Amino acid sequence: MRLLQDAQGEACFKSWYQKLLAALQFCAGEALTDEFSKEMKLVQLLGNIGEKVKSASDPQRQDVLKKEIGRLEEFFQERNTCHLPLNPALCIKGIDRDACSYFTSNALPLKITFTNANLMGKNISVIFKAGDDLRQDMLVLQIVQVMDNIWLQEGLDMQMIIYSCLSTGKAQGLIEMVPDAITLAKIHLHSGLIGPLKENTIKKWFSQHNHLKEDYEKALKNFFYSCAGWCVVTFILGVCDRHNDNIMLTKSGHMFHIDFGKFLGHAQTFGGIKRDRAPFIFTSEMEYFITDGGKNTQHFQDFVELCCRAYNIIRKHSQLLLNLLEMMLYAGLPELSGIEDLKYVYNNLRPQDTDLEATSHFTKKIKESLECFPVKLNNLIHTLAQMSTLSPAKSAPQTLPQESCLLHKTRTIQSATILGFGKARSNMYLIQVIHSNNRTTLTERSFEQFSKLHNQLQKQFASLTLPEFPHWWHLPFTNSDHKRFRDLNRYMEQLLTGSYEVAESDCALSFFLSDPVQTTTEDSPLVNPGEKFPDKSPKVQLLMTYEDAKLTILVKHMKNIYLPDGSAPSAHVEFYLLPYPSEVRRRKTKSVSKCTDPTYNEIVVYDEVLDLQGHVLMLIVKSKTIFVGAINIHLCSVPLNEEKWYPLGNSIV
Repeated sequence: MRLLQDAQGEACFKSWYQKLLAALQFCAGEALTDEFSKEMKLVQLLGNIGEKVKSASDPQRQDVLKKEIGRLEEFFQERNTCHLPLNPALCIKGIDRDACSYFTSNALPLKITFTNANLMGKNISVIFKAGDDLRQDMLVLQIVQVMDNIWLQEGLDMQMIIYSCLSTGKAQGLIEMVPDAITLAKIHLHSGLIGPLKENTIKKWFSQHNHLKEDYEKALKNFFYSCAGWCVVTFILGVCDRHNDNIMLTKSGHMFHIDFGKFLGHAQTFGGIKRDRAPFIFTSEMEYFITDGGKNTQHFQDFVELCCRAYNIIRKHSQLLLNLLEMMLYAGLPELSGIEDLKYVYNNLRPQDTDLEATSHFTKKIKESLECFPVKLNNLIHTLAQMSTLSPAKSAPQTLPQESCLLHKTRTIQSATILGFGKARSNMYLIQVIHSNNRTTLTERSFEQFSKLHNQLQKQFASLTLPEFPHWWHLPFTNSDHKRFRDLNRYMEQLLTGSYEVAESDCALSFFLSDPVQTTTEDSPLVNPGEKFPDKSPKVQLLMTYEDAKLTILVKHMKNIYLPDGSAPSAHVEFYLLPYPSEVRRRKTKSVSKCTDPTYNEIVVYDEVLDLQGHVLMLIVKSKTIFVGAINIHLCSVPLNEEKWYPLGNSIV
């Protein structure tokens, strides 16, 4: 009703809105009309509180908010309950005063936590935002929901988190808060000044919050799918203004985007230069997490395959998406106003392309995003800006006090004890780690790694007194191994039972909990569980089609390729279609730098191939001028329109 009242000034559809409002008022009974009035009053109160918080000075904002929360408490004392406008299925009866706060972004949105009228239900947190046209956010999220439904119909669950958003008037609205979600900016901030430039930031954060192996693998899988889904979504819709403050992660691994004030390629500029330089956000730290720090590079190939599959599924429904956007052309949205905006989405969907061409195109976009350093620079700028504006008064409302208190009550690690030297390497101590839930894991660390840990802790906690570290020069020449066991065990005991801040630091937890000895790369959820002894032979994956005398070859991936000295090659693929002259029928892909499992997704085409019978495709893999491997493929026996791995002969394994 509020939206229909606000729409009375619309130029194009004023008369229609008037008729709809009159019909609603006529049909609504007394109870429904009373409920509408309560919801409108609630939104009005939130708007007034937001204005007063904005107009207050920085030091006074929290006090102003606490004072104004009293008005909401009075509202519920008078009316008992009210349905939540964001989700009418939820009924609220009060305010959790201590959980209410505000965010320090430009719009200064409010975080309001309501008490659930259902005694069995949890409290409900929402964001009230004024100053942005949330109709645009609503449209983007609705389109994302349509895409997710399309994927689900195809049997593909991309683990998408799509939160609720409701415009409640001109430049204001309510947004659902996703529980246990944190911005990537805060994760970067906890990793120090250069957190956005580190490769292992995301992986370390998930490791700290998923100590059990099965929890970590589930988080990895959720991230794998949700990251791919949002890469496709943000590319097709041209979502801009992407940085670490509007990308969120949950501890269970789900990644999702927020704040869609810029889309359809309308990027912000700084000094005439576009701030959004990448097609979408997929950074090297995301790849680092997916590939386990580069140990499982074939997982990147799986990620590319998933992205391309999701992209091609959506492309089949291009007309539906374009029709939905076209319906909104005259809604008065700032960035969807003309045919050029629709053309932008059309160009990204590429409905005229074949699936092979679209696969090649999207793979190029993944590589562009991965190699785009300005994205990391933009994240660094936002992290620095947060550091400069962060103060105790501002940061206090946004922290998670409940979680903090819980951590102070229980420590992640109860104890750690050296059992002896590892069987595989005699210079590695085998350490038994007992967790707070009495679960036991084993890890291996060298004396040099112990020393490195101590140095890191000294730098990070310069003002605290740390346990004395048993440096090698403190040890006698006789019976040194036994004494080193005893002294290192004493050091670990003092470290883990001493300062809580030190014992729960990233350095300490990573030292004791990362890389347990019983975890193997073969156990990863992205690897075929039936493949206990994975094939290490060099191979190339191709997909070939033949139609109208045209042979099309999609060079997809290679795996297990090495140079003669065992190092990773910078490989490219050369093709020769025989028996034609080699200088005429030669084709070549681009080179992938220093990778044993490179991804290409490049198309090679041979025209005027009248018959496959009698033709041989000679494929040669080279690293610059160095021969890596080769295979001759008789085209008459090739399975067309199917992906197939071909073994490479004469290759160094």
